[in-house]
Amino acid sequence: MSAAVERSDAVLNEFDEAWFASRAQPGVQRLRAYDPGHDLVGFRKRLGEANLVELGSNENPYGPSPAAREAILDQLHMLHRYPDPLGADLKRALTARHGVDTAQILLGNGSHELLMQLAQVFAGAGDEVVFSRYGFAVFALATQAAGADLRIVEALPRDHATMPRGHDLEALAAAITAKTKLVYLANPNNPTGSWFGRAAFQAFMARVPDEVIVVMDEAYAEMADADDVATALPLLAAHPNLVLTRTFSKAYGLAGLRVGYLIGAPGLVAVMERLRESFNVNGPALAACEAVLGDVSHLQWACARNSEQRAALTTALTARGLRVYPSQTNFVLVEFGARTAQVEADLVARGVVLRPMGGYGLSDCLRITVGTAEENRRLLAALDAVLA
Repeated sequence: MSAAVERSDAVLNEFDEAWFASRAQPGVQRLRAYDPGHDLVGFRKRLGEANLVELGSNENPYGPSPAAREAILDQLHMLHRYPDPLGADLKRALTARHGVDTAQILLGNGSHELLMQLAQVFAGAGDEVVFSRYGFAVFALATQAAGADLRIVEALPRDHATMPRGHDLEALAAAITAKTKLVYLANPNNPTGSWFGRAAFQAFMARVPDEVIVVMDEAYAEMADADDVATALPLLAAHPNLVLTRTFSKAYGLAGLRVGYLIGAPGLVAVMERLRESFNVNGPALAACEAVLGDVSHLQWACARNSEQRAALTTALTARGLRVYPSQTNFVLVEFGARTAQVEADLVARGVVLRPMGGYGLSDCLRITVGTAEENRRLLAALDAVLA
């Protein structure tokens, strides 16, 4: 190695992560990067896709409507052009689906981007953001990045009769103070799979001051089939401080394209537009999302398969003496106790990848995506070998 290269390495080592972190904004200094779980790309290269059972990322194993592929192929001749910066066609398709105005819709590079931007726009130093213990990890990331203070409310207890470790809406409402700018909710919730009903949500919103913005993340809403899973949609007109986010990554099977959307009051959307990155959703993604919205039968088919396999997987895991938490999503949270880390590692060694939950404070649990019947069979076979 030359002397010049050695000097260059020495300089780079001096200007390390800690050096740059000390110069970052206070909120960023406190952040930890989002943890995606395992290096699935590396696993695929090492083991081969056919030998890997990927049940850690809550993806739709059935994939999107075939119409998505056709729409993407039709866009390939336009790759040298910028996409529609307004996403007008997709917004029109969303207005037809949800019965709202185009001025109420904001598109994002996944709902993750939108959840982050909500905190950037509406919270800052000295403000508080309220959310539940075991809520989606991005709620904390968004709050800290904005420089606001976390106000984490304890979830319902582990031994709760109907919704263990779910959102405690009464406690969340009671936690709101004069400093509160945002409340983040998720229904159904990731990673617990829990949910709350319409009457409880209406009662919660009645207690929230108008100046506090309530964000309802509904990433798994299309998969919920219980009679009383609340959505923010019917309450938007009565509560201008209410906003919902959804995604095309889950039920619609387009996780690789990264598209989400927000529905809220036109005034809120107009302010959010000031921060939106230009051309934040690419052309093929816009076309594919519009196409899948038009194929309702495929969406219904995929959700029905998910519901069937979720029930079958829950039954099979329960029969093995494991605690499976109630879920209205495409995953189940499963309690393995003190052996959790070893079980997870042994499954990975057999090519079965689940999601460890230590980062959520649930180190005794693993989150298991509901796969196809064949994927679930392979999971259970590997689990039997591990537990034996």
